[in-house]
Amino acid sequence: MKDSHDSPLTDSVQFEICDGVAWVGFNRPQSRNAMTWEMYNALEHYCDVLVDDDEVHAVVLHGVGGEAFVAGTDITQFANFSEPDDAIGYERRIDQVVGKLERFPKPTLALIEGACVGGGAALALVCDFRYATSTMKFGVPIAKTLGNTLSISNVSRLIDMVGVARTKEVLMMARLFSAEEAQAAGLVNRIFDADTIYADVAKLAADFAKRAPLTLQASKALINRALEQRRLEADASDDWVTTCYMSRDFAAAVDKFVNKTSFEWTGR
Repeated sequence: MKDSHDSPLTDSVQFEICDGVAWVGFNRPQSRNAMTWEMYNALEHYCDVLVDDDEVHAVVLHGVGGEAFVAGTDITQFANFSEPDDAIGYERRIDQVVGKLERFPKPTLALIEGACVGGGAALALVCDFRYATSTMKFGVPIAKTLGNTLSISNVSRLIDMVGVARTKEVLMMARLFSAEEAQAAGLVNRIFDADTIYADVAKLAADFAKRAPLTLQASKALINRALEQRRLEADASDDWVTTCYMSRDFAAAVDKFVNKTSFEWTGR
């Protein structure tokens, strides 16, 4: 394997190119690959530099360690949120990174082992293909954990992928879908054995070199164009983003995670 691009200054994202496939690995296994700002920056960096790399025809996103794809955003980064702009700015930043991955013109594949939740679910949703092991757990359990909300863009993406009824299960019941349930819902394309998934996904990604590049780009662009026609502007969720992130409940939930305190939901 080779690395043909300058890497951002973080060891938390691995990057390699092998046989025309770029592998981007989220590398914080001790934290179930929870995303830091630096990791989001690195992912955006690779989306930018790989667009014009003629040697790369597909990108695989994966989690290092086998226990998680991505277990959301690192909650410690919310500890200093105190103003509405903190919340809105965060959701805008996530929308920017997720949107850039969604619009990336080459095929993207998510290789999912273990937890794929919160921000990890948002990243997986916008990949073109999702392949999982039987250990996958997919969801956005914020109704149990933080008491925040997704942006309108990510709610729309979830509805597009699994429908309204299942979206309500994911967001309101905090339900985690198994790999088998996710495949039945059309979210996961195939389930592979843990021992072979890297080789299986590598073969699928390599096969895109045999497809017509302009057809691949046109298909992805036109599908995205059709989906975007149904989506609201980003500020359509600012009121609820502010309400949730500035609530006592959110502050108490973050404090519980950081300082191991206890709390009960108050609705305030």
